[in-house]
Amino acid sequence: MIKIDINKELHGSNGVMNLDVNLQIKSGDFIALAGVSGSGKTTLLRILAGLEEAQGNITIDDETWLKDNYTLPVQKRKIGFVFQDYALFPNMTVLDNLLYVQKDRDLAQHLLEMTDLAELSRRYPHSLSGGQKQRVSLCRALMNRPKLLLMDEPLSALDPSMRTKLQSEILNLHKEFKTTTIMVSHDPSEIYRLSNRVIMLNQGEVIKDGHAKDVLLKTQGSAKFSFEGELLDIKKMDVIHVAIVAIGQQIVEVIISSNEAQTLQIGQSVTVSTKAFAPMITQNKD
Repeated sequence: MIKIDINKELHGSNGVMNLDVNLQIKSGDFIALAGVSGSGKTTLLRILAGLEEAQGNITIDDETWLKDNYTLPVQKRKIGFVFQDYALFPNMTVLDNLLYVQKDRDLAQHLLEMTDLAELSRRYPHSLSGGQKQRVSLCRALMNRPKLLLMDEPLSALDPSMRTKLQSEILNLHKEFKTTTIMVSHDPSEIYRLSNRVIMLNQGEVIKDGHAKDVLLKTQGSAKFSFEGELLDIKKMDVIHVAIVAIGQQIVEVIISSNEAQTLQIGQSVTVSTKAFAPMITQNKD
């Protein structure tokens, strides 16, 4: 069991805010931290890792990491941290990057085999793709069998197909090692696929806490589908108006009324929803 009750003053995009978080996390949980940029997600990870100071208490099982004026040093916290930028040692091979953490060749080999990296163990980071580097980073983070694995948008720089592949590998590693995991992500599909609990922050406070479906689902009333996007353009075609909206990596066209065309503004965040139609799902061909 992880108990977190911390407080820290932050300077966010909207000025001074207070990161005030009180949570209990079960051992073995996979937690996704969601919320807009600047809401305190990465700072919370860094506080848990001991990389930033805060007021309050943090206990993991029966071990105190933060209390009053006492802070457990970073090197004594049994954590693994996976960053966006891989943070690999460029002068070390893939295998040596893992063995630097723990001189356990059997564990290193097992991790490399699980992530399809065994044949690359003698390669150096500069010769690896982004996906391969991130897999090495993930393996290295698990080398000391951490009580807590922290990941800060680890897959954000990868293409969609590689993200999907690594999501599966992350889930497999999480299940095998039974490590409590906390991951920052802005990707709803990633959050839904990996986590069993989502904690959403806004201006330093927890505003939602629950399963991904309950936290992320944004349909209202009788709406069947609801997506948030950015209004890119409004075009008049004959007697109708068409709104061009960016939703994730997709661009969609939506017919709108003349009144909506006059009130909506380019660049606005909008919600595209529908109440009654029969959706069809077909398999995409590669």
